[in-house]
Amino acid sequence: MRLTVLAPIMFAAVALTGCNSFFDSTDFSSVQEKMNYSLPSSMVAKMSKYDMAKNAPITIRIFKEEGVLEIWKQKRDGTYGELETYEICAWSGKLGPKKKEGDRQAPEGFYPLSKGLLNPYSQYFLAINTGYPNRYDRANQFTGSDLMIHGACSSRGCYSMTDEQILEIFAFARDAFSGGQQAIMLQAYPFRMTAENMVRHRYNENYPFWQMLKEGYDYFDVTHKIPDVDVCGGEYLFNKDPVNGGDVASDRACPVMASNLTAQDKMALAQNQSDYQKQFAKALAENDDKVWIDPSEAERKAIVADLREDPTDALYQPTGSSLEAGRFVTVEQYRISKYGPLETPEDVASEIDTVTQTAAIPDVPEVPVSSAVPIPEPSPMAAYAEPEQPTKGDRPFWKFW
Repeated sequence: MRLTVLAPIMFAAVALTGCNSFFDSTDFSSVQEKMNYSLPSSMVAKMSKYDMAKNAPITIRIFKEEGVLEIWKQKRDGTYGELETYEICAWSGKLGPKKKEGDRQAPEGFYPLSKGLLNPYSQYFLAINTGYPNRYDRANQFTGSDLMIHGACSSRGCYSMTDEQILEIFAFARDAFSGGQQAIMLQAYPFRMTAENMVRHRYNENYPFWQMLKEGYDYFDVTHKIPDVDVCGGEYLFNKDPVNGGDVASDRACPVMASNLTAQDKMALAQNQSDYQKQFAKALAENDDKVWIDPSEAERKAIVADLREDPTDALYQPTGSSLEAGRFVTVEQYRISKYGPLETPEDVASEIDTVTQTAAIPDVPEVPVSSAVPIPEPSPMAAYAEPEQPTKGDRPFWKFW
């Protein structure tokens, strides 16, 4: 992996400005005990069963919508196998990447974690800094700091676990570093990037960004190997090398690049893409008239409110599943809820009929365009939207931040 790590944050009592509150655990008498926590023998036996060495490298995958964190560990054949899955206790904001300080968004993307990003002195029991902002974030002028995976179940832009969970996750990372791993790749996704989920979220403003992430997602999902990740031209680049030794700079256009995939991986990915196109077309036909409403953080908290024994406890703020709190509505229901019933003068009725009803809901081809990920339809609310803000040329939306 070539996405460079940030300068290490050495073990120190640092203030977590991204998720800042004091948490005191009585389960351990010293920080050293937390740092030296040994994984249970049942977990070590599980590694052995899956042909994994105790100190083998790991990768961490996060799926916001499902609210899960997965630990994948390298097997002796070099591929990665899923070892453990944890339910995320709390994450703040909505689906979509973090763009600026204070937006409460949790990061999405590819983040290489160095050993120095482990923080046993965390005010939230234990923490692993995600390394936000990474090279992609900085190239797009995203702002924010101290975004963590930590304990205590409270989030302001972090992925918050229970103390018992972060104790194991921290131990997985510590052991991998002890075994010689230089950087652990954190893969943070909005959801599992299946054809059904991509169709469901096709009207979301973050869809172009998610299309870009999907190339890295697909590579790992198909091959169970960590993708090479670069950033150039303000975009992620996967499994490519510069031709003739060209430079790859995050803030400059990409040089001529060539794939570094093996023939076997290319064939597997091509088959995966063919299957995906068929699945996408089927899901699109089944959900053609539907718009998925992504729930707010407050809506997600409401469905798990009964888990909070003490509503005044600011250190325990679980958030429920986006899948459970979200919902489908029809295109017309969404229009009415957002803009109200249409009331237009008779003399413009024909214009509304031809422009709004036709342009805003274009015909969908039977098969998506032949690209890495199908391009979404224009929003069905296009004709009702507020005036567009000035843009900078024809660049994708994520480059305006």
